[in-house]
Amino acid sequence: MTVETRSAAPVKDAVAALVRRARAAQAIADGYDQARIDELVAAAAWAILEPARNRALSELAVRDTAIGDVEDKVLKNHRKTVGLLRDLRGMKTVGVISEDPAKGIVEIARPVGVVCAITPSTNPAATPANKIINSLKARNAVVVAPSPKGASTCAMLIEYIHAEFEKIGAPEDLVQMLPAPVTKDATAELMRQCDLVVATGSQSNVRAAYASGTPAFGVGAGNVASIVDETADVDDAAAKIVQSKTFDNATSCSSENSLVLVEAIAERMLEALQRNGCVVVEGKDRRKLEEFMWPEGKLSSAVIGQPAPAIAQRAGLASPQAKSARVLLVEEKGFGPSHPFSMEKLSPVLTVYRARDFGEAKEIVRRIYAYQGAGHSVSLHTRIEERALDLGLTLPVARVIVNQVHVVGNGGGFDNGLPFSLSMGCGTWGRNNFSDNLNVRQYMNITRVSRPIPERMPTVDELLGGYFERWGK
Repeated sequence: MTVETRSAAPVKDAVAALVRRARAAQAIADGYDQARIDELVAAAAWAILEPARNRALSELAVRDTAIGDVEDKVLKNHRKTVGLLRDLRGMKTVGVISEDPAKGIVEIARPVGVVCAITPSTNPAATPANKIINSLKARNAVVVAPSPKGASTCAMLIEYIHAEFEKIGAPEDLVQMLPAPVTKDATAELMRQCDLVVATGSQSNVRAAYASGTPAFGVGAGNVASIVDETADVDDAAAKIVQSKTFDNATSCSSENSLVLVEAIAERMLEALQRNGCVVVEGKDRRKLEEFMWPEGKLSSAVIGQPAPAIAQRAGLASPQAKSARVLLVEEKGFGPSHPFSMEKLSPVLTVYRARDFGEAKEIVRRIYAYQGAGHSVSLHTRIEERALDLGLTLPVARVIVNQVHVVGNGGGFDNGLPFSLSMGCGTWGRNNFSDNLNVRQYMNITRVSRPIPERMPTVDELLGGYFERWGK
């Protein structure tokens, strides 16, 4: 036996023990009726929704990750969980879930088994809770592999869930996590041994999930651009963009990273942004900010989820206004590695591009996404409704969010119809195998019963008549 094999054996055995317990618990849940499953969902949801526990989770998350804002995390934990409960309410996930007599098809919901949930440090309570609730709704067990920074918050969340499970007599092993310290080796082993991987976080984690040999859903990189066209209400757009960009210090993948302003409203829009607390960073300060944010060509962890004044101070910016800004603005013309401000920034730093017209604005967004962010989403502020459809038809995006607070609407809102989620599928543009907001459907298998129906086979002329009329046989 090699040294490498000996060192890997304890990790493999420890993960196997977790998975065995999860499989035993899942076998029990597989026999539950819909009412009992919905009771599990309610228990897991109340574990994070109960106000005192929500606040404790939020405070611990900010303390241990040094990322984000406590009050925003409290709001996020609440809204995302309430929204998910709204989406799942009344949904059948046990037994027959649909029948189509005309086609002779009956659909039956089946669990996938044991889910491996990879979760990030940016949302160490909300994302695990979302994945746990979806897993339970589909009668699965789940083992969470949190980021090391977020492990303490995840452990507290699961402790709260287990307390609720004890009240209702449910098996605790339906929800588990990798023990601290969470390592890459243990996470990789969990991915191999589970039945499904749902991965949110860094692209290295997503690529590892896809390469694990286990069926996987992973998300693409965020780098949202927002177009503000010449017809937009600039005051409304500015207020919504700043609200989005400052929420939880821009930790969300749905937070805007670039604004593309049509020239006719560019100056008015910049003035509106400044009235909302944005400060333009120029000259030497711009260079200092770039050097601080990307000291070795990679985004520094020192800026992720930090407030704008802290970033300005740590970067040594001379501008006194920057040290009290809500958002730091940087104007840019280029794209790609030599223009790092065109990247995702995970902080309240926003890049501004100018475009002659809507057509050039689209091209700028296309060039940004050719470098980073393809498939995720685009924001549009306009009074011309047709332009949203234009973006959906022509840009490589899975979502077009129109006249909304993007960070709220993109992950599902109470005033739009998207599913509540913290994980955005980006389609093949973002090297993902789905383009939905990750939801309970991705956690289920569907068995289809097919019965015979009266045969009706069309003729070739019925099917190809139009072709024959134009081109002949």
